This record gives sequence, C-alpha cells and structure tokens, in this order.
Amino acid sequence: MKSFTDQIGISHTFESVPKRIVSLVPSQTELLVDLGLEDSIVGITKFCIHPIYFKATKAIVGGTKNIKFDKIKALQPDIIICNKEENTKEIVEELRQICPVWVTDIYSIEDNNHMIRDFGEIFNKRTNAQKWMDKINFAYQDFQNFIQNKPIKKAAYFIWANPYMVAGNNTFINELLKLNHFQNIYLTKEGRYPEVELKKIRLEGDPDYVFLSSEPFPFKDEHAFEIGRFTHHAITVFVDGEMFSWYGSRLLKAFKYFKELHNRIA
Repeated sequence: MKSFTDQIGISHTFESVPKRIVSLVPSQTELLVDLGLEDSIVGITKFCIHPIYFKATKAIVGGTKNIKFDKIKALQPDIIICNKEENTKEIVEELRQICPVWVTDIYSIEDNNHMIRDFGEIFNKRTNAQKWMDKINFAYQDFQNFIQNKPIKKAAYFIWANPYMVAGNNTFINELLKLNHFQNIYLTKEGRYPEVELKKIRLEGDPDYVFLSSEPFPFKDEHAFEIGRFTHHAITVFVDGEMFSWYGSRLLKAFKYFKELHNRIA
C-alpha cells in the first residue's frame, strides 16, 4: 500500500498499482501513452485526439466539462485523472464517488515535471518518467540558449471570439509566452481568460504581435483582419494552440515549434 499527494494537496492511498485509468484531460492522455500506459487507459474525452486512433479503441466518456458519470462508473476505473483548470470542482467531487481522482495543477515547467514524476511513481513507470523529464529539461535548456539574446516583444494571445477572450495571468500559456520573450499585455486583466474590447487594445498595451490560437476557437482571416484594425502595427500570427497550452510530453515538441515560430516571424 502506497500513499501519494496530488497537485491540489489531496492524499491518495493505493493498495496496488492502478490498472484501469480514465483520463479527462487530452494532454495528460497523450502523456500517459508516452509513459507506456496505453493498454491501461479505458476511458477518454472526445477531445483526447492524440493518439488519433484512441477514438476508435477507447470509451468516450464526454467532454472535459460535460462528463457521462454512468459511463465512467461502468468502466470500473481504479483512478481518474483530472486537471484543476480543465475539470470543475463539482465534477471532481462527483467522480470521487466512483474511485480516487488525481488532480493536476499546471502553471509552470516545474509543475509539468512534477506531474510526470508523480505519474511515474503512481503507475510504476519511474524509468520512463525520468527519460521524459530528461528530454524535456534538455530541450528547455537548449531553447533558453536560443532565446536569450532575442528582444522582448509585447503580445496578445487570443483564444476565443464573440466575445473576444485572451490568455491572462496565472496560465500555462502565459508561462510559455514569457519563456518566448513575449510580454503579455493582458497580465493585469482580472481572470485567467478575460474578455477584452478590441477598441481598447492600443490603450491596454498596443502589442507587437497578435497570436490567434488554433484552439479552442477556429480563428479565420476575417478575425485577424478585425483585430488588426484596432492595433497600431501588430503582426497577426496564427499559432498552434496545442504547443502553447498542452503540457505533459507535448512540451518536448513545443520547444522545436517555438524555434520555428521565431524564425518565421523574425
């Protein structure tokens, strides 16, 4: 019997290594697969698109915020993997009636490593977890060398339209923007993903770059044009939202993507 504490401070005790996993966070599903736990995953959300074939081989139990509790219960999981941002407190509390619910809370690369280490311990995949942390940490150091002499530019990172919403403070997106030497102009806005008025964008920071994320909203050219009209000189760039918002093993690919992004917009 072993005890572990998740990233929101809840202690969990397992008599043996959990064998049946339900994952309610797409990026964490990808991480679990990369740690060698594909066969243990029995349930995923409709947004768990990596690996792509999972939609045909695993039970779909709803979205990240609209969960089919009866379907999860029928899968008889030993553990359910959630995230503080992706899954509501109410959902987590109800899921606890089924089995232990492990909740992650990711704001930084250090938090990301903590999560990988935890999964290695819980699922007896310590060697695999260490390999992934080593690869990510090496790529992180390499990227820091790449970015160190690049100037800091102001940026706005849009995630939604109608109403327009952006990534604010206390988000993993903001952490990666900062790492890329992009100063988020909306750090002082209240809320993690605040609504913004386009007509105020110059007064609130007048960014050098406007990033339009590929998820969760499918931005198009007309959105880029509309936003651009309200800036002074901003360059509008469509970016891969998975690279800026997915944590876990995806971070390794993100560092390569960020290099390509900087070379593209330089």
